[in-house]
Amino acid sequence: MSRLPRGLYLIADASVTARARLAEAVEAAIAGGAALVQYRDKAADARTRLATARALAALCRARGVPFLVNDDPALAREAGADGVHVGRDDPTVAAARAALGAGALVGASCYNALPLARAAAAAGADYVAFGSVFPSPTKPGAVRAPLALLGEARAALGVPVCAIGGITPANAGEVAAAGADLLAVASGVLAAPDPEAAARAIARLYAAPAAAGEGREA
Repeated sequence: MSRLPRGLYLIADASVTARARLAEAVEAAIAGGAALVQYRDKAADARTRLATARALAALCRARGVPFLVNDDPALAREAGADGVHVGRDDPTVAAARAALGAGALVGASCYNALPLARAAAAAGADYVAFGSVFPSPTKPGAVRAPLALLGEARAALGVPVCAIGGITPANAGEVAAAGADLLAVASGVLAAPDPEAAARAIARLYAAPAAAGEGREA
């Protein structure tokens, strides 16, 4: 159904882990089973963001893990990323696809709105993301999305569904069981005492065919 893996989607957020330690954190998360990585940095200058994105892209490529950039198709192209994730105030899915090509991965934030997800899927998004499914330490003011929306979207849209916001090893099973194909996690892994162990605890939910969400109608 999709070119995307299922499982842990690490958000390598420079507001959670110091930029100088992002590569180390990403490497630990991949060792723990992260299936996808996104670089998110709202504060750095363009030169720093490009250097960091290129380093993370090279790291992910060496380990066979797709790497996306948040918000910025031009940065994704320059960094050699596999794709981009866009939100409401970013370039559209169609614009991102035009900038990066047919082979790129493009994801879209849909907040708590199934109509936004329908539009994103129709425009060619590879996955749609809903959240915050729990209170988020990185985005405390984010709109909340009910877990029931994940299964509803998965059944209706035919594209992978990503959940984001406040997900930790303690509550990840609940989100996976609700129908999420991808669990996007920043603080729940990056701020953990042992990021590799935290990543492994989430990734193992998808490690076997009997994992939560497998076999349900898409």
